[in-house]
Amino acid sequence: MFSDISPVKELIDKAEKIVIIIHTNPDGDALGAGLAVYHFLKQQNKETILISPNQFPLFLSWMPGSEDILVYERHINKAKQCIEESDLIFCLDFNAVNRVDKATESLKNAKAKKILIDHHLYPDAFDYSFSETNTSSTSELIFEFFLALNGKQYLNKAIAECLYVGIVTDTGSFSYACNYEKTYLIIAELYKLGINGEQIHRKVYDTYSENRMRLLGFSLSEKLKVLPQFHAAYIVLTKEELKRFNYQIGDTEGVVNFALAIDGISLAALFMERSDHTKVSFRSKGNFSVDQVARDHFEGGGHRNAAGGNLKVSLEDAIKIFEELLPGYFNELAANV
Repeated sequence: MFSDISPVKELIDKAEKIVIIIHTNPDGDALGAGLAVYHFLKQQNKETILISPNQFPLFLSWMPGSEDILVYERHINKAKQCIEESDLIFCLDFNAVNRVDKATESLKNAKAKKILIDHHLYPDAFDYSFSETNTSSTSELIFEFFLALNGKQYLNKAIAECLYVGIVTDTGSFSYACNYEKTYLIIAELYKLGINGEQIHRKVYDTYSENRMRLLGFSLSEKLKVLPQFHAAYIVLTKEELKRFNYQIGDTEGVVNFALAIDGISLAALFMERSDHTKVSFRSKGNFSVDQVARDHFEGGGHRNAAGGNLKVSLEDAIKIFEELLPGYFNELAANV
């Protein structure tokens, strides 16, 4: 995977200003990978900026170094300048330049070499690409990247905590995408660096705001629609409903998984109304590829069992598209129950 790392190591050694950028609506893996690389480079006295296209979830704001993250949509001019003046750019946990939303043009126009480290399907071309889809998370890849750079001496507890968050969240606390011995060997190495897994788990999963908890309850009791004839279920949230529960970024994280947890359901979706589009999140069981569904019909993509998309159509039209697709997938969905 990282066998030909010497050109990248040379770029890092020579670079004076390094930018790390993660995908829009960052999750635990994006933040974990980004912050780990940030701390790693800081250990080497590199001038480093971590940019998030938009605000990250409050329940991840405890992560070491999160207070240093530059949020693009809040500080556009400063972020643009950082990208423009950078010597090297790390693109982490996304497979296409347009996944950085408002920062897309700045990233496209940047003269610096771009290094992609990611685990999503069908990555775009970058100057240097390290992409492995059969890996639990980008954070797992980052750990291997550090070792390939002979950088074990720079690893510390802060880096370990960030990588642990990335791996834990992208595997649903080791419940999927983690049937590899290597994942657990890496986790063991992170524990050796002094992390407290139980404490991290509480910080990530046991810090719901009251509004977030009530939104979850509302989503399941009032907004869940089950289509047993197609082994599918979905949840729909309008702008007004999100506003009612004082929605914050990250508040719907994991909601779609509850729909998938129903016995007999092999495809679940969450539809959220935005001002100019509809955001869709998909989850599936077995070999049913929601990545393909998202690519073919919802201008998105992701992983086989977890994907998403955005359609510039109304909430009603997006749901109609979804429901009309289901008969065509009946055999596949039934085979993965």
